[in-house]
Amino acid sequence: MARLSRSSGSRLLYTLRATPSSPAAASSSPLHGPQSALASLLLLGGHCRRFSSGNVARTKEVNDPWWKESMQRLRNIGISAHIDSGKTTLTERVLFYTGRIHEIHEVRGRDGVGAKMDSMDLEREKGITIQSAATYCTWNDYQVNIIDTPGHVDFTIEVERALRVLDGAILVLCSVGGVQSQSITVDRQMRRYEVPRVAFINKLDRMGADPWKVLNQARSKLRHHSAAVQVPIGLEEEFQGLVDLVKMKAYYFQGSNGEKVVSEEIPNNMEDFVAEKRRELIEVVSEVDDKLAEAFLSDEPISSIDLEEAIRRATVARKFVPVFMGSAFKNKGVQPLLDGVLSYLPCPTEVGNYALDQNNKEEKVALSGTPDGPLVALAFKLEEGRFGQLTYLRIYEGVIRKGEFIINVNTGKKLKIPRLVRMHSNEMEDIQEAHAGQIVAVFGVDCASGDTFTDGSVRYTMTSMNVPEPVMSLAVSPVSKDSGGQFSKALNRFQKEDPTFRVGLDPESGQTIISGMGELHLDIYVERIRREYKVDATVGKPRVNFRETVTQHAEFDYLHKKQTGGQGQYGRVCGYIEPLPAGSTVKFEFENMIVGQVIPSGFIPAIEKGFKEAANAGSLIGHPVENIRVCLTDGASHAVDSSELAFKLAAIYAFRQCYSAAKPVILEPIMLVELKVPTEFQGTVAGDINKRKGVIIGNDQDGDDSVITAHVPLNNMFGYSTALRSMTQGKGEFTMEYKEHLPVSQDVQMQLVNSHKASKGAE
Repeated sequence: MARLSRSSGSRLLYTLRATPSSPAAASSSPLHGPQSALASLLLLGGHCRRFSSGNVARTKEVNDPWWKESMQRLRNIGISAHIDSGKTTLTERVLFYTGRIHEIHEVRGRDGVGAKMDSMDLEREKGITIQSAATYCTWNDYQVNIIDTPGHVDFTIEVERALRVLDGAILVLCSVGGVQSQSITVDRQMRRYEVPRVAFINKLDRMGADPWKVLNQARSKLRHHSAAVQVPIGLEEEFQGLVDLVKMKAYYFQGSNGEKVVSEEIPNNMEDFVAEKRRELIEVVSEVDDKLAEAFLSDEPISSIDLEEAIRRATVARKFVPVFMGSAFKNKGVQPLLDGVLSYLPCPTEVGNYALDQNNKEEKVALSGTPDGPLVALAFKLEEGRFGQLTYLRIYEGVIRKGEFIINVNTGKKLKIPRLVRMHSNEMEDIQEAHAGQIVAVFGVDCASGDTFTDGSVRYTMTSMNVPEPVMSLAVSPVSKDSGGQFSKALNRFQKEDPTFRVGLDPESGQTIISGMGELHLDIYVERIRREYKVDATVGKPRVNFRETVTQHAEFDYLHKKQTGGQGQYGRVCGYIEPLPAGSTVKFEFENMIVGQVIPSGFIPAIEKGFKEAANAGSLIGHPVENIRVCLTDGASHAVDSSELAFKLAAIYAFRQCYSAAKPVILEPIMLVELKVPTEFQGTVAGDINKRKGVIIGNDQDGDDSVITAHVPLNNMFGYSTALRSMTQGKGEFTMEYKEHLPVSQDVQMQLVNSHKASKGAE
């Protein structure tokens, strides 16, 4: 019978009509002619049914391979590590072996070029800052997208997006330094976003390299269920190659840049050690994989294919972390690591992704991850290219085509895709379409980072649309007047990238004010202005966004009368202000309770505008007044002298007149602070929180760490990251998010009012 071909409908019909290959076969066959075709059809029917039932089966069978194979040959990975573990060097080698770059430059290169990826002058940019957000390379016919894992700490929304885009990750550990504080932080982030990972112990050529010590540290400190899949042949200066415990082969790396991988038999003097480590690997994997456990317990010989499949199942399910070894600097062990990425890390269809349905109160919806569904894509990175804004999209479901219309769910705008490209080194490769799982870039699409695009049939977003309010502000200005253009360009770009970052003008001082989620958040942006736009900025003192409110009912009755030559000004307003009830959704409410035409209705909007303007700056410390209701009950107007301006001024003065009688209080932002510190520092850290007037509301144990939850006033949290680092030897970390504004105590209020008066007097 003819071979079953699944590429197109016409070929499928051809196979059904095909006759046996030789006349002898035809005559010996009991079925030939129409019967034979019928038998083939029945056979085919059975074959289809395995894919799916009903009539869809046939089309499935026909259409399956076009995306299935390309999806299985796709990996989206990130490389992350502690500073100076050799991540940049490793990435450089990966790009060299996959043919992306044609010569290797060292990080601290004497040739003055520097590594391709190296923009590491800022230590907290521990992310691999590649020229593009996703570098695309091919290895053994597989596409590997290496995605820029952002280094800058857990406070920006951007970190979450980049981790959403990863399907798997390589955690690089230094064989001398072992598991360091940053390794713990990075690993914790990956666990939070459920990213399957493989570990790579680097720098085996250095003095004091001890991969087994590092492996035990990963088990105890990171709580990894891990085992080595390779054993080094020699260490330090004698490091020559690796033994693969799965395939039971020894690999040596030859050639000027280690590009030739030579596979040989295992050295005789290592056979016992290798057998012991292989047994340990099988034991550890069989603890989390039932299929392998059965074979292991019944003492059956375990083939390399069975072991490889078991490791893949356990790694994708995040129950196991395979550990690779090598020395990127000495060009050893990088190619087997790339093979490991293909063998053990998941393809896009094996990772569960969720979207939030905006039509249904942000309810979680599981995405199939296949090109068959409606289009859902996330803009996870923006870049200023030569041709305008370049937007990187990760497609989670469906297919995106050049020239089609897509809808930005966050803004509701309909956009046409003018140009669709795949990034390849610095060149761009124009493509006509891309499907789920792929990472592409589009030009000429105006959007912000984190926007979700669909084809209009669904209203899904990949991230929540609820952007928290900024809690801290800084005044910034460029040092030299000439760089004003670059400075504003930088601020505009960062606002687009990060919705939690805002820019405004202080009407009194005329300074540019940037607001964000905390001290570190704003520090990073000031540093990025300096690095990426070469603009030195002077930074004022951080300012907390206080609010003011009233606590009781107060009456006002104010007459504004001004007589100069010609038309004068006349306006009288009477009424009261009072606090809004707790839990109200609006922050300012104006109600006109006047019956009749004491004040002509045309002037009422001007009065409301006046009160709103007055509420923008309370008289205590000049911050906005919230949760206030203004009721207008009476007033008077003049036939000639009354005007909109007169009534607006009357409203402003009336508000100031009655404000102090309404017993105003200052509200300060209270932060929900979550700390994760090793248990031995728990007492010191808790004492420090109490000193900062914080209220500890929870204390849990998580392995060797204590997780402390507290409510702390933001005003007392300045410089906390440095303080926490020194209290916990750099092992503690904290996240901080805005909770609510609450009244400050009487002594703090007096202090704030006095310092406001003093600064006013100084001006």
